[in-house]
Amino acid sequence: MTRIELTQGVYWVGVVDWNLRDFHGYTTPRGGTYNAYLIVDEKIALVDTVKSGFASEMISRIKEIVDPSKIDYVVSNHVEMDHSSSLPDIMKIAANAELLCTEKGKEGLLRYYRSNWNFRTVKTGDELKLGKKTLYFITAPMLHWPDSMFTYLKEDKILLSNDGFGQHLSSSFRFDEDVCSLLGYECDTVMDEAAKYYANILMPFGGVILKKIEEIQKLGIEIEMIASSHGMIWKNPGKIIDAYINWSKGVSKQKVLVIYDTMWNSTEIMAGEILRGVADSGIEVMLLHLRRNDWSEIVKEVLEARAILIGSPTLNNGIFPTVGGFLTYLLGLRPKNKIWATFGSYGWAGGAVRAVNDRLKSSGYEPAESLEVNFRPDDADMAKCYSLGQKIASLVRAG
Repeated sequence: MTRIELTQGVYWVGVVDWNLRDFHGYTTPRGGTYNAYLIVDEKIALVDTVKSGFASEMISRIKEIVDPSKIDYVVSNHVEMDHSSSLPDIMKIAANAELLCTEKGKEGLLRYYRSNWNFRTVKTGDELKLGKKTLYFITAPMLHWPDSMFTYLKEDKILLSNDGFGQHLSSSFRFDEDVCSLLGYECDTVMDEAAKYYANILMPFGGVILKKIEEIQKLGIEIEMIASSHGMIWKNPGKIIDAYINWSKGVSKQKVLVIYDTMWNSTEIMAGEILRGVADSGIEVMLLHLRRNDWSEIVKEVLEARAILIGSPTLNNGIFPTVGGFLTYLLGLRPKNKIWATFGSYGWAGGAVRAVNDRLKSSGYEPAESLEVNFRPDDADMAKCYSLGQKIASLVRAG
């Protein structure tokens, strides 16, 4: 891969993980990257490292630009291992380098690596002069760990945002605009992966994200490029910043998701008729079987859907296992501003719908409608399913 320069003296020295397919349970069919950035001035700084196993590739890329032993500063924006686990390799080579991080970052790095590195802790407003270039630090706790921070290149107006604004996406290109023109017409590959990333990792922190964006605006920080630690570098940062604001506020589309699993097809028959009721009302709707669709892809659809219907058959007087597992995953992400409804079937005794309702209520959500059917739905039951779909569609249309 040729030398990649974001602007004069600022280089991408990360790696592309073409074979990444799973990121702690989040599926990554398009692969991923671990981005690190080298800033060469009177002093030399490396911002973030890469996942263990890729250190030699990062170091080789640095060697094409400078002698890595000459690095004066290493900045760790985030402790998580996909960003920090090559620190032992680079700190061994750059033995005299200072390691800059937040106080929580220092605590975490010491716990992970037990190394006596030359730490300097920073907080929002602290600066580091490299020569003509200045690093400005912005703490960002819970985006998405307590130690997280951003590093801002003042003169170049580049935000090195670590996990913020990232995507899991491998490509021979490094910039968003190159990927989106790959086939000669406008596409949303980068935004699609950015939405999936936000939904599965950052959704619980929407309120924190809004406050941080507001804080950055109040500080008068101008951003002309966002260089995150995963995926493409944003040459058009306004697009992703606007998306983050909308996602964090829980802005949704007129879209309904019917998410379910089934044992002997009764719940599936109900799901199909509910879908027909929504579709006949002119509202977009998707049918998502929990064993035939990837959960992290379903959560991406949840991000901008207005209504979520959860369907489960009864098993042992309770929720079907896949539905229970998905609820644990989804409710932990705390989606905002959704209309909820539940449905399901049972044999000799019910329980699943009631249990799903209880799970929703315990997470602070009140189901708008519920429907339970004994054994296989008959014509009267099907009419109720269709009516449920129409009711949900009317609630979605009402906003």
